[in-house]
Amino acid sequence: MLIALGTVLGGIGLFLIGMMLLTDGLKQSAGDKLDLYLHRSTNTKRRGFFSGFLLTALVQSSSVVTVATIGFVNARLLSMGQAVWVVFGSNVGTTMTAWIVALIGFKVQVQLFALPMVGVGAFLQVLGRGARWRALGSALTGFGLLFVGLDFLQGSMSAYQDQLLFLDEGAFDVPHVLLLLALGFLLTVIMQSSSASMAMILTLVNGGLIPLSLGAAAVIGANVGTTSTALLATLGATANAKRVAWAHVAFNITAGFAASLLLPLVSGLFTEAYNRQLMGGNAAFWLAIYHSLFNLAGVMIMIPLEPRVTRFLSRRFGKRESAHL
Repeated sequence: MLIALGTVLGGIGLFLIGMMLLTDGLKQSAGDKLDLYLHRSTNTKRRGFFSGFLLTALVQSSSVVTVATIGFVNARLLSMGQAVWVVFGSNVGTTMTAWIVALIGFKVQVQLFALPMVGVGAFLQVLGRGARWRALGSALTGFGLLFVGLDFLQGSMSAYQDQLLFLDEGAFDVPHVLLLLALGFLLTVIMQSSSASMAMILTLVNGGLIPLSLGAAAVIGANVGTTSTALLATLGATANAKRVAWAHVAFNITAGFAASLLLPLVSGLFTEAYNRQLMGGNAAFWLAIYHSLFNLAGVMIMIPLEPRVTRFLSRRFGKRESAHL
């Protein structure tokens, strides 16, 4: 068990380092183009949403996009109405991590693909001429480490499966649903990365350690747990930063509510599809669908609610804003 725990921690660490290198490398290689694209592509709510989605899917970090958005709001280059839609799109963009893990994360042969990516990326970082080549090397190294970390996680789960906690389909009841909700939330709060917690949850489900229905509950918790990062970022921040962060909280709570309503669907329809070996019996695939589905449901719910949310937040934190002007 100690070896399994150490391997799990190492796998999570490699995944987190990979995420950081990938995000920083892509951001540095893009340079000012990232900010320029965000500024030019948010003049309408629809464009703001798709900009948030595309940029987050690209750099694999909603934090980078949210921080840039807050900067534009503080500089009065974006209105609150535009900024919140960038944040909403960014939340949907985070679902791409689940799709990467589900479609290729457990299928990549580390020795053939991931480790060579790490090696080539490292050589580019050391020998590359110019900051852009070194940044691309960092991104390539990070992308390879993502799969190395996933391989460690998967190996640790499968090697010690009989010694770890195992929950079968009969465990789908209110206490276990609440337990897995809390687990997903705490994993994201502790690691400050919904991508890492999603990878952990998908690995547990794909390894058969927890059933698909309870894995879906953990996904809800992980999605809501991302609000902790936004709230931590507003400590001592301006009023506009707080407003954008609380828009992020409002969206995730709304999406979490929608996900809870959809949970019986997952425990029935998706579990049946998984048990029938549809899509090759890939449990992570069905959780990725679920993650995307309830975030899109959150967007649909927020379409009529967003003007009210924006007006409500615009009336909050006024004194703090005056102090910064």
